[in-house]
Amino acid sequence: MYFKSKALWLSFLLPWIPLVIWGCAGSDDSSEDQARAMAAASTRPIQPVDLNAIARIRDEGLNHSQVMETASYLTDVIGPRLTGSPNLKRANEWTRDKLTSWGLQNAHLEAWGPFGRGWSMKRFSAEVIEPQSIPLIAAPSAWSPGFDQPLEAEVVMLDPRTPSDLDAYAGKLAGKIVLVGGERPVKAHFSADGTRYTDDELTQLAARGARGPATSLAELLQNAGRRGAPAARGPASNPAVAANIVNQIFNFAARENAALICSPSTIGDGGTIFVQSARSIGTGAARGPTSVWSVDPNQIPPQITVSVEQFNRMARMIKAGEKLKMAVNLKVETHNDDPMAYNTIAEIPGTDLKEQVVMLGGHMDSWHTGTGATDNGIGVSVAMEAVRIIKSLNLKPRRTIRIALWTGEEEGLFGSAAYMKQHFGQAIGGRGAGGGDRGTRRPRGGATSAPAGPRVDKQPEYDSLSAYFNLDNGTGKIRGIYCQGNVAVAPIFKQWLKSFSDLGANTITLSNTSGTDHLSFDAIGLPGFQFIQDPIEYSTRTHHSNQDVFDRIQADDMKQASTIMAAFVYNAAMMDQRIPRKPGY
Repeated sequence: MYFKSKALWLSFLLPWIPLVIWGCAGSDDSSEDQARAMAAASTRPIQPVDLNAIARIRDEGLNHSQVMETASYLTDVIGPRLTGSPNLKRANEWTRDKLTSWGLQNAHLEAWGPFGRGWSMKRFSAEVIEPQSIPLIAAPSAWSPGFDQPLEAEVVMLDPRTPSDLDAYAGKLAGKIVLVGGERPVKAHFSADGTRYTDDELTQLAARGARGPATSLAELLQNAGRRGAPAARGPASNPAVAANIVNQIFNFAARENAALICSPSTIGDGGTIFVQSARSIGTGAARGPTSVWSVDPNQIPPQITVSVEQFNRMARMIKAGEKLKMAVNLKVETHNDDPMAYNTIAEIPGTDLKEQVVMLGGHMDSWHTGTGATDNGIGVSVAMEAVRIIKSLNLKPRRTIRIALWTGEEEGLFGSAAYMKQHFGQAIGGRGAGGGDRGTRRPRGGATSAPAGPRVDKQPEYDSLSAYFNLDNGTGKIRGIYCQGNVAVAPIFKQWLKSFSDLGANTITLSNTSGTDHLSFDAIGLPGFQFIQDPIEYSTRTHHSNQDVFDRIQADDMKQASTIMAAFVYNAAMMDQRIPRKPGY
């Protein structure tokens, strides 16, 4: 998931600060407006559900599931799937062939891009070798350069309190391994890392309006503090100032010709490290014209992330006067032979409404330190299982069902956004998919009025899409669905969920959720939806970490999710009419 529902872990040591606060400021809609709109929608006739088909879907999905076998091959065998890497291309081809073996048609890889350079890690180890041996839990950042020969170098600490303090380090960092910053406090865990939604939390979620409650930076920082992240100190208490200081420290170390920049994991402990993209000199984030995956990036110094406890120990040893030396073996490979990336697409053809399409999917790319299990191998496996269920039961959907397994999601929803442009359309005004609130439009004068969103340059296929259903909120079971402010779909989805209330799925909320591929649809006015899922350990342990592995997947939750996704897709494919769209589209 692309920075979804994640606290801003601010500290003086952040390698880079993804200040992605989606536009969820207060709504213009009053609760009375929304209640009236919901009441009006609920009076419209709703097509009955084929309960016999749903019963068959339940039996196949819950009692004869293959979802964990699919997830294991994707994560254990193929492994991490960084965009542009050979592993991701292998995953593209394997999923295409697997879907074909299940009887889906028109299975193919669809190119988008150009993306840029791929990257893969060929060999890595890191340890302190003097004054004693300390094997390190660490990982290189994606797109970091490696070394022709293993590096052995003195370890020094760069921990300025203000940018002016950097002058004292001039001429002292060349050829050294530089620990950027000082200790990060580690607190005990007095609440469980893994959680499920309580009934009260789901009730509150259901009561949210189309845009949800405001989430202030102060609230995000407070949440970060609860999870044990350190409070920002000194000038770093201001996010803009903090980002500027981090940039200055990083750029200073790189320009002083440090051999390797070593940072602590800014969240996580107990051997869990959170690692994403490397940083290049002069940029505050690994995106944009100087993205580290660019074919011609700015200078990128070698850089790794170390578990916080071990980083802290090294920092304390240096403060105590010890002379540390580390040995780091880092070999990487960049891949320039094909600048394009690929989405995997396959279909179950429809019958009398076959020219119309219901889509489902999740993103197949991942970060590199784990195996991309909860983010988002399970979303891919669940979507694949959903179409396997429908196909194995020989159900005959009226509309064509199309599965899309996206890539480039982690770098910015690239694959799904490119698919929108190629097949359905693109925003030509307003904020759209590229910024602001990622395409969520603030209604004027109440929930039923036309949106103030962008105009759309529509492709011929625009009117063929009924809906898209996405899964990318970790390994938790489905508890309901976000309606993305689309009042008209709420009573429809409420009826569909009745068949699964015994499985814990009964929450409908008008609010939006952010950070994954359904937003590419929503940004151009197409019905795109993400399911509500139990958080489990997503934010606390697995999201973009070395613990994002198969063992953290909850098998029963995935069976439940596959079954519900199959039912939603089948119901949408069988309706007489398309899924309603927001006013104005």
